[in-house]
Amino acid sequence: MSARASALIRHRLVWPVAALLVLLAVDVVHTPGFLAVRMQDGHLYGGPIDILRYGAPLVLISVGMTLVIATRGIDLSVGAVVAIAGALACLRIEKLSDPGSVGGVLAAVGVAVVVAAALGLWNGILVARFRIQPIVATLILMVAGRGLAQLITQGQIITVNSGPYHVIGAGFLLAVPVPVLIAAAVTVLVALLLRRTALGLLLESVGGNAEASRLVGIRAAGLIAGVYVVCACCAAVAGLMISSNVSAADSNNAGLWIELDAILAVVLGGTALTGGRFHLGGTVLGALVIQTLTTTIYTIGVPPETTLLFKALVVIAVCLVQSPVFRAKVFPARPDRQRAAPTAPDTEDGVVAAAPSEPEAVHR
Repeated sequence: MSARASALIRHRLVWPVAALLVLLAVDVVHTPGFLAVRMQDGHLYGGPIDILRYGAPLVLISVGMTLVIATRGIDLSVGAVVAIAGALACLRIEKLSDPGSVGGVLAAVGVAVVVAAALGLWNGILVARFRIQPIVATLILMVAGRGLAQLITQGQIITVNSGPYHVIGAGFLLAVPVPVLIAAAVTVLVALLLRRTALGLLLESVGGNAEASRLVGIRAAGLIAGVYVVCACCAAVAGLMISSNVSAADSNNAGLWIELDAILAVVLGGTALTGGRFHLGGTVLGALVIQTLTTTIYTIGVPPETTLLFKALVVIAVCLVQSPVFRAKVFPARPDRQRAAPTAPDTEDGVVAAAPSEPEAVHR
């Protein structure tokens, strides 16, 4: 195998791309016209459009989760925030005298996002100021938040009939689904902020060593709290999309287990849970893999009671193939290649360092 091919195989995005192509191939085999995109009534429809549309909430949450994981944190409460945001918006719209009022819908959306930002700040304070482990701090809101969403809706499914609100999750703009445009805009904005400013480097520094970052003058606590706020806002917008798409708030099922899908998307994209370096583009690709897998499960008719098991098996297979340790054990290098591999001395700036003489070595 050539060096270029070997480097390509080791690239972090190769296996997620391969998994995505395999899933799409399965969909095409089962439904020959799956990849066909058609224009109907001025709107784009088709299998790829559905994947992008229904995957938009997961992409948003995964982008926010990437920032949290970059600081060596985790946020298990995003599913609860999804339910709370949808419940608040639908409850407020239901009480409007005119549910079709654009101003009333915008106010409801604003309330949901502000409350979500407050919840994210709560998580950030627990983690950054009180040094509670992120998995514990966000687990509190994961449990209590779901109960809060049910309290808001009084355990009922709130249905709304609002054209402006329906646009958020099921509308089209320039023939493209609005959720896709929202997810793309947020992703591009976050990418520009992270890569065109020092913010991305600061997040990686905090994730690598928060204490060392604090000692050199970086406000680690503020950055950590900030990423939890951003993650919660992303979850709130995703919750608005989900509830808008069905014109109802189901506090019991909205966003259920979506936090696990978001974490899987981040990991599939090549970001380590240990913090530090993160890959936003890989996260988006990982989210699309997860959504394509969900679509494939429904397409091939996997029984509902085995859906989660089937999904877990596919994800663990992709993760194992990504693991260099697993590949080394399953596909060991040939002995002749190992013998042929040169053991060059340490180099610096491309110049081979001279081997020290025996007296120098003893002196060292």
